[in-house]
Amino acid sequence: MLKFTPILLAILYALAMYRFSVWRTSKELDSKSTELADPALRKLTDRMAQALDLERIKVHIYEIDPVNGLAAPDGRIFITRGFYDKYRAGEVTGEEMASVIAHELGHVALGHSRRRMIDFSGQNALRTALAMILGRFIPGIGVMIANALASLLAAGLSRSDEYEADAYASALLIKSGIGTAGQKSLFAKLDALTGSTGRAPAWLMSHPKTADRVAAIEANEAKWLRV
Repeated sequence: MLKFTPILLAILYALAMYRFSVWRTSKELDSKSTELADPALRKLTDRMAQALDLERIKVHIYEIDPVNGLAAPDGRIFITRGFYDKYRAGEVTGEEMASVIAHELGHVALGHSRRRMIDFSGQNALRTALAMILGRFIPGIGVMIANALASLLAAGLSRSDEYEADAYASALLIKSGIGTAGQKSLFAKLDALTGSTGRAPAWLMSHPKTADRVAAIEANEAKWLRV
């Protein structure tokens, strides 16, 4: 039993850190966000709400500059001030913003935040176990290898979540009559909007390659619409 103690401790530590992270994130979002009040975007979110049989979809603006959207652990949907400013400047269309909101709704609806807690705990346990085993056979670099393997696993799981959220968003956009054109056109702008260089290999990135995401959207669209 004692030999498994480090792994159990790693799991408990990961759970504690996750809970603390959720609390800290919620406090940060509460203090730096306001509800989005944009008539044009409200029309688009109302169409998505109708498709989901919801009264409305609340979206908040997170007052930070980086271009991003996020789904909080408590289920709230946010777009950053930086992203909203790009929309107000005409660099991003309303349909493209709607695709971001639909994508974050997908993360909420598919339970990715809850799944991340389980994955994060498992990855820490795996990291500890591999470090113990590899450290015996490869002193000095065993821990580095364990960390690299755990990071690869985390990136793969995150990419899977992104594909799932993309598919959810595509289905919702099609059902609400908005369509996927904005979802696909946003991907063409994403690197420039976020300042990403795109140099990291796809298997090391937490998000899939843009071309792969667009291809997956088009494959789903062809399957669902038989075009």
